[in-house]
Amino acid sequence: MSDALDQPRADDAPLSTSKHERAAVDAATAGLIEPRGDTLIGRTVTVNRPRAELFAYWRDFTNLARFMDNVERIDILSPTRSHWVVKAPGGKTVEWDATITEEVDGTLLAWASDDGADVPNSGRVEFTDAGARGTIITATILYDPPMGAIGKLVAKMFQREPAIQARRDLRRFKQLMETGEIATSAWTRKQLEEEKT
Repeated sequence: MSDALDQPRADDAPLSTSKHERAAVDAATAGLIEPRGDTLIGRTVTVNRPRAELFAYWRDFTNLARFMDNVERIDILSPTRSHWVVKAPGGKTVEWDATITEEVDGTLLAWASDDGADVPNSGRVEFTDAGARGTIITATILYDPPMGAIGKLVAKMFQREPAIQARRDLRRFKQLMETGEIATSAWTRKQLEEEKT
């Protein structure tokens, strides 16, 4: 019998789906200068656009509110700092300042919320060439939900939980970048009135 069979197998799953949660969080935070948060989420999407174009659009943080449903606004404070206002359950908002901790043009953006954030968070967004298919975008986020596990449950009930939002936001980003618009099943007031006549 080979000794290799007796060795535990390495977990090669994406960090956000690893069975070894603490190790996954540690691995994700290893690349962050200021890790903030204990809850790890990660999402990936392939967008049929050039990497440099997607990075440039994302890097202009004022664009993020166009496809991030819960983001009310992002104010630019300096080339590396921004102020975020985000919808929370119950019609409330949460706010924080964030600082870019690492940037590789066209490839990587990493950030951490400043001390005193309503929702401490940190993470990274990576842009990788996917050949003829465009660009693979991977977002990895660490955060501390307000009120801990109870806050996470309430946020999930109101569809404002970051894991749910990250998946939807990346899907909307893909639609916006590939088609120039975000598809919606919601009817506008004008469409409803036209349907009634």
